[in-house]
Amino acid sequence: MEPVSPEKLREILGKFAVSKGLETNADAEFVLDIAEGLLANEERFGYRSCPCRLASGLLDRDRDIICPCAYMPEDTREFGSCYCGLYVTKEWNEGKVPHVKVPERRPEEKQR
Repeated sequence: MEPVSPEKLREILGKFAVSKGLETNADAEFVLDIAEGLLANEERFGYRSCPCRLASGLLDRDRDIICPCAYMPEDTREFGSCYCGLYVTKEWNEGKVPHVKVPERRPEEKQR
């Protein structure tokens, strides 16, 4: 299987976002950076863990932070953006929702 490029992953992430009634961040360079981080984590750990969080390298421990993370639906409903800012609502992209730092929902014991 041919490796996925960051640009192709950015496209895949965009299609996924639309399937969930969301968008990816309007900042295309930011989305590309996130895609590169996801691919780096896939190479390092074997799965695409959120590049904005520290993964343990143990799949069972990190399942909640495999992109899209388990916290994304609640974050986007409450704040218009997921923790890392990859998935956002249309209103967030249009500046109709305040761009605030999304709090970490991941349990502290999993953050170590």
